[in-house]
Amino acid sequence: MSIPTTTTAGLRLAAFVAVPVLALTVACGGNDGTTGTKSHDTVADVPAPKSEPSEAGSTPGTPSAKPAGKSAFFDAQVVFVRCMRTEGGYKDYPDPKLSGHLDWEKVNEIGSRPGRNEGIKAGKNNVCLDELQAALAAEPKRDQQKAYESMLAHAQCMRDNGISRFTNPVMSGGNAVPGGDPNPASPVYAPDSPAYKEARAACKSKLLDGLDGMQ
Repeated sequence: MSIPTTTTAGLRLAAFVAVPVLALTVACGGNDGTTGTKSHDTVADVPAPKSEPSEAGSTPGTPSAKPAGKSAFFDAQVVFVRCMRTEGGYKDYPDPKLSGHLDWEKVNEIGSRPGRNEGIKAGKNNVCLDELQAALAAEPKRDQQKAYESMLAHAQCMRDNGISRFTNPVMSGGNAVPGGDPNPASPVYAPDSPAYKEARAACKSKLLDGLDGMQ
């Protein structure tokens, strides 16, 4: 075109909430998601899978056995996904992975469709922003040096694959701040272009789980 420690995510979150069209954002277009008073009690849970938990990269529903040590994060992501489906304008928003992280490959695919590049991060009119922030707050702490090294390798790969202005991440205050489009408010490359998609596909293995939605 795809959210990390809470501090790191906050540095990126402010940008996409303030600017509706960013390099990785994608919005509701023709979906008329209902806004207004929220009533999550009336919303069905994300469906449970019929098979055993799958490997990272799949899109399972709510598992019967929650990932050890990550249940709070997983539960918060389930609430966010439910909001995106019922109020945010994305009925097909994918389930979180068993790790609790969103499946950004599928999220970005949905957002790349015409007219859907504005609310993919927090829903139509940011209606799911509270749920998003709660999920970010519940995310387990990440090794910031490893995150930086992963994003640096990804940025170099993107440039090697034709996205020449893809910027490097930086370390700020002990946190890894993602790179990407040098001007997210007015993107210099088209994330829905074939060349960009090919580069993303070639470089996706460089990013640790959960970082694919950050740069």
